[in-house]
Amino acid sequence: MSIISNKLKKVKMSATSQMADAVFQLKAQGKNIISLSVGEPDFDTPDNIKMAANSAISSGFTKYTQTDGLVELKDAIIKKFKTENNLNFGYDNICVSNGGKQVIFNAFFSTLNKGDEVIIPSPYWVSYPDIITMCGGTPIIAKTYMSEAFKLTPNILKNSITSKTKWLILNSPNNPTGSVYSSEELYQISKVLEKYPKILIMTDDIYEHIIFDNRKFVTLSEVNSVLNERVLIVNGVSKAHAMTGWRIGYGAGPSLIVKEMAKVQTQSTSNPCSISQYAAIEALTGPKHYLLDWRNIFEKRRDTVVSILKQIDQIDFSTPEGSFYIFPSIQKLLGKKYDGQNKIENDTDFVYQLLKSTGVATVNGSAFGCPGHFRISFATSESNLKEACCRLKSFVSKIQ
Repeated sequence: MSIISNKLKKVKMSATSQMADAVFQLKAQGKNIISLSVGEPDFDTPDNIKMAANSAISSGFTKYTQTDGLVELKDAIIKKFKTENNLNFGYDNICVSNGGKQVIFNAFFSTLNKGDEVIIPSPYWVSYPDIITMCGGTPIIAKTYMSEAFKLTPNILKNSITSKTKWLILNSPNNPTGSVYSSEELYQISKVLEKYPKILIMTDDIYEHIIFDNRKFVTLSEVNSVLNERVLIVNGVSKAHAMTGWRIGYGAGPSLIVKEMAKVQTQSTSNPCSISQYAAIEALTGPKHYLLDWRNIFEKRRDTVVSILKQIDQIDFSTPEGSFYIFPSIQKLLGKKYDGQNKIENDTDFVYQLLKSTGVATVNGSAFGCPGHFRISFATSESNLKEACCRLKSFVSKIQ
C-alpha cells in the first residue's frame, strides 16, 4: 500500500517554484543571480494599503470573517466590476479566497467529475493542468501559435470541443506570452461558445491593469452578455496592486457555482486573512494613481527587453501586449552545444545552462505547455533587465 495518494501521481511541482528554489539556493551561496523567473511586481505595496492593514490590526479586526469574504470587501468588488467592467453582480455572485489560485481550485473542485474535460489554450499558466488533474478532470491542451500572437482562434476552439468539454479557460493579458485579446477576438470566440450552452468559461483576468500601447482591457462578459450565466471571472489584488504576499483573490460568477466554491472553502482554509481583506478594500476603493505609473514603467521595461532581444538573431518572439512577460522561441538553438561542450537538447537544458553559466534565471517553456520556448519576467528594475539581457545575448552567442 502506497503512503502517498494516487491523486498526486500525475501532479508535478510548479516549474516556477522549482526555479525560485534554485535561485534562493544559489543566492544563499553568494552567487550573483538576476531572477527573471518570478511573476511578481518588484514595487512595494502602496502606503495607503499598508495603513489600512495597520488600522485593521489596531482596531482589533483580527478575528474570523465570513468564510467567503467580508461584506465590505464584496461591496468593493461589486463596485469595481460595475465601474471598471460595466458588469453587475450581487453578494451571492462573489467569493473571496486566499489568492486567485484558490479561486481556480475551488471552482474546479466544485464542478469537475471524472472524465470532464477542460480546454486550456497553450501556452498556459503552469498550474492550470495540475489543478484540473487534482480535481478529477482532464486537461485538453489547445495549441496556439506565435504567428497568431499565441491566441485561441475560433477554429482551434471548435476543434478542441468534445461531448465531454466542461470548461474553457481564457487568460488575458496572458501568462506567459503577454498576449491580449481584443473585443472582436473575444466576440468571435463567444459566438462559438453560444453553440455549446453546457460549456462553462473561466476568464482569468489577474493582469487586467497591466496592458500596453493604449489598449483597452475587455473581459468576455463585457463582449457578449449572452454567456454571463456561465462565466466565472477570476481576479485579485496580487499583480495590479503589488500585493502578492497578501493572498487575496476573488471570483465572480453564477451563484450556483460560487455557493459551492464557498462550501469547499469552509472545509479547507476557511476565510482569507482578515487583515489582508481590509487592505484589499483600500486597494479597490482608495487612490489608484500608481496603476498608471506602474503600467508605464512595465511598458518601458518591455521595450528595453524587446530592443535587446531584437539583436539576437537566434531568438524569435512575439511582442507582449500586456502582463510582464515575454515568451521567446529558442527553436534555432536546440541540438547545438554551449561553449563547444554541453548540448542544448531542449528548453529545460537551455534555462538551467543559462542560470549556471550567467546567473540569469528564467523558466522553461515546456512548463507552460510550449516546448522550445522560455519565459522572461520583466517585473524587475531597468538596470537588472539590461544586465540580464546582455548576459543572455553573450550566452546565446556561445551556442554553436
